[in-house]
Amino acid sequence: MLTLASKLKREDGLKGSRTSATASDSTRRVSVRDRLLVKEVAELEANLPCTCKVHFPDPNKLHCFQLTVTPDEGYYQGGKFQFETEVPDAYNMVPPKVKCLTRIWHPNITETGEICLSLLREHSIDGTGWAPTRTLKDVVWGLNSLFTEDFRNKVEDYMKRYAR
Repeated sequence: MLTLASKLKREDGLKGSRTSATASDSTRRVSVRDRLLVKEVAELEANLPCTCKVHFPDPNKLHCFQLTVTPDEGYYQGGKFQFETEVPDAYNMVPPKVKCLTRIWHPNITETGEICLSLLREHSIDGTGWAPTRTLKDVVWGLNSLFTEDFRNKVEDYMKRYAR
């Protein structure tokens, strides 16, 4: 994580000292996504729920990381659930792609690990889908909320009301 941030700072310093454009400019160019991710990862790590841990397999690739959620309440208490997150090049106009790696029965997670969470949808019927103002912190807190007692109560209320 610090490696990419250092790279961004170093590049900004080099911009002022360059006198002519070189062929290596294209290799040094950093995407908007990566610039956003440096800020968002720092904010995420400062505001991570106590039940979540983030792991970056490659500190130079902030767009690929793993999240571990270990719920401390509800049906899933004591479990350990792994999620893989990939942030596409078009971020923040499109949501990150998240997949659950742990096999689990959950009303919002399919057998193949796809997650039904409105903020992970590019377009949502209820209007709470992805927006450019959302961040990785929102994604992590949203995934964490799938395992809280409050979520369980909402599912039970829904089942009582609509299940026949």
